[in-house]
Amino acid sequence: MSISLTRIPEVNGAENILSEEALAFIEALHEKFAGTRDELLAARAARRAEYAAAKRIDFDPATEEIRNGDWKVAEAPAALQDRRVEITGPASPAKMAINALNSGAKVWLADLEDASTPSWENVIDAVANLTNAARGELSFTSEEGKTYQLRSDAPLATVVVRPRGWHMVENNVLIDGKPGVGALVDFGLHFFHNAKHLTATGQGPFYYLPKMEHYLEPRLWNDVFTFAQEYVGIPYGTIRATMLIETIPAAFQMEEFLYELRDHASGLNAGRWDYLFSMIKTFREAGEAFIMPDRADVAMTAPMMRAYTELLVKTCHKRGAFAMGGMAAVIPNRREPETTAAAFEKVRADKTREAGDGFDGSWVAHPDLVPICQEVFDSVLGDKPNQLDKQRPEVEVTAEQLLDVASAPGKVTEAGVRANLYVAVAYTAVWLSGNGAVAIHNLMEDAATAEISRSQIWQQIRNEVVAEDTGNTITAELVANILAEEVERLRGEVNDEARFAAYYEPAAELIGTLVSGRDEDFADFLTTPAYELLDKEPVK
Repeated sequence: MSISLTRIPEVNGAENILSEEALAFIEALHEKFAGTRDELLAARAARRAEYAAAKRIDFDPATEEIRNGDWKVAEAPAALQDRRVEITGPASPAKMAINALNSGAKVWLADLEDASTPSWENVIDAVANLTNAARGELSFTSEEGKTYQLRSDAPLATVVVRPRGWHMVENNVLIDGKPGVGALVDFGLHFFHNAKHLTATGQGPFYYLPKMEHYLEPRLWNDVFTFAQEYVGIPYGTIRATMLIETIPAAFQMEEFLYELRDHASGLNAGRWDYLFSMIKTFREAGEAFIMPDRADVAMTAPMMRAYTELLVKTCHKRGAFAMGGMAAVIPNRREPETTAAAFEKVRADKTREAGDGFDGSWVAHPDLVPICQEVFDSVLGDKPNQLDKQRPEVEVTAEQLLDVASAPGKVTEAGVRANLYVAVAYTAVWLSGNGAVAIHNLMEDAATAEISRSQIWQQIRNEVVAEDTGNTITAELVANILAEEVERLRGEVNDEARFAAYYEPAAELIGTLVSGRDEDFADFLTTPAYELLDKEPVK
């Protein structure tokens, strides 16, 4: 097996990040684990077909012994004992990394996944920024001369890095001439350069693991961690990882996920937006019972979402793991006081519900929301760092409750179709330009919300859903007409023909294909075909 690079990106510190020693580690990871990763991805499609045909998933009787067993995950290190507020965002550019570290949050989810476009420049810049930040050396000066530095008057957020999911490739790292595994590249580069330093300072290495569907996938991560720790010479069990429960199959295997990673696990997170996408994707052709209302109508108070989050809290605390709440997508606008006040109210209500349910902390996407989340969890936690002692013996969740899409309040409307198309195209265009976290109409959109938008429309076309506001059947022709109108609307808003042609036109073409309602056009992940459009010079 041999490793090679397509190029060294023009990023400060890139040659050090892509050193021979680091690449040798990446090569070793691929040699040991890439084959298993390929097998696990292939198994996903067969399982999904089974679930869709049966119109059901259930708890696996083969793993009942694990669910009934007496075991707990390893105790969390001191740096992860208090996670009451976590801020999420990309680790590139440096300005955003510094703002997240300085935000006052207990934890920063440094995102190389849904909130980041995985251009080669972004990937390497993110690792370089994280490497500098671990040593207190990260700073940035803007073109206007404004300097951003790490604060010294208060603690910085503890860094938890989210690598790409198992499905993504890295076209710029070639293993025997074929694209590498994005997850192994992200993890490998960050771990190799930072594991020993973070271990010495007690600040890691810590990770968030996304997009998993079966307990064999965290088992693979556990094998990766075991090998990696031995490779660089840090003790077994030093790594801690929080897994996102953001696929519907994973909701039925929460205990199995924790068990497989138990020596390295620190918790589970309710990845609510990808979870909704997974529900749509898994049962997209399974009929009326799985038709989701307009995205804006699906709240965390829907019965299926309550079942999912209450089961997560119960499972985590039963096993000594942290239960982390999900992202509130609303964000403030400092130029619009009314918008900001509404955002604060929604976030407060969301976090109050989570804290009351027993979550140990939750996510926000904007520094201005950190104090609200902190205040809510402070009021529940008091002097305690977490709620691990809050068991939920009264919670009993069935498969029927987890799959109860039909009881979710809300409607399918043509207005919702229009909003979905606007968001899907606008987000994908900005993603193609290099930015994976996008504020659209006072919501922080990332890949997960774009995934909901495009998959809902595919499902609506396929199932010939009738829009309740107009009485029209949602057809491919209707969607194509609305898409054309929304693209023209975006053209007027962008008001830059070069930029529009470079990013918005290919985004619109891609979304137009992905929402067709045809089997051959449904991509498992929007970012997979979008990634193949990234290899172009950015528009200045």
